[in-house]
Amino acid sequence: MACLPIYLNSAVFMLFGWDAWFVTANRPRSPVNVTVTQLKADSATVSWDIPEGDVIIGYAISQQRQDGQMQRFIREVNTTNRACVLWDLEEDTDYIIQVQSIGFHGESQASKRVHFRTLKETDRFPSNSSNQDDPTVQGLNKYRQLQTGELMIIVVVLVMWAAVIALFCRQYDIIKDNDSNNNKEKAKPSSEHSTPERPSGGILRSKFQKTPSINIIEV
Repeated sequence: MACLPIYLNSAVFMLFGWDAWFVTANRPRSPVNVTVTQLKADSATVSWDIPEGDVIIGYAISQQRQDGQMQRFIREVNTTNRACVLWDLEEDTDYIIQVQSIGFHGESQASKRVHFRTLKETDRFPSNSSNQDDPTVQGLNKYRQLQTGELMIIVVVLVMWAAVIALFCRQYDIIKDNDSNNNKEKAKPSSEHSTPERPSGGILRSKFQKTPSINIIEV
């Protein structure tokens, strides 16, 4: 009977050991190809890849300054995103990040440490050739091209509308002038087209007035 507690303890230890091994064996592998793009003075974008075959339901990112004065931990689940934007960074400052994958049975080991440095407020994207192949820079150039094309289309449409409005106004003025001339013709006095008024009394009355009187003298 004294050996029973020893057997029980051994069984419990083996059970927990098995569970720990099962959980560890089913954890996802660490993310790979962790890169930092779209560097600005106060933000940056972290992206990574997942080893083939791993089922991932989220990610976790640890961010800290190289001097260790500040640290941030970002955890996101129920997502398949493979990128995250880091905000509220300090300009011209060195940072270190690591990414972990989150699976159904826990989190992976942290990825390799990645170092990056934010830009100054006056800095822009570097003009070296490597950034020209950056998808972020290419996307920005395409966005600018789309903006230019949209502006050209808007300008052409406005010019066409202006031409249509000008043509309509011209036709309206012509029609308005024609209506004004017709109204003036109708408004002329009718006396200009009527015969002159005859003197009162007529022709007979004037004849009677001109006939001399005859005096009859008896012999």
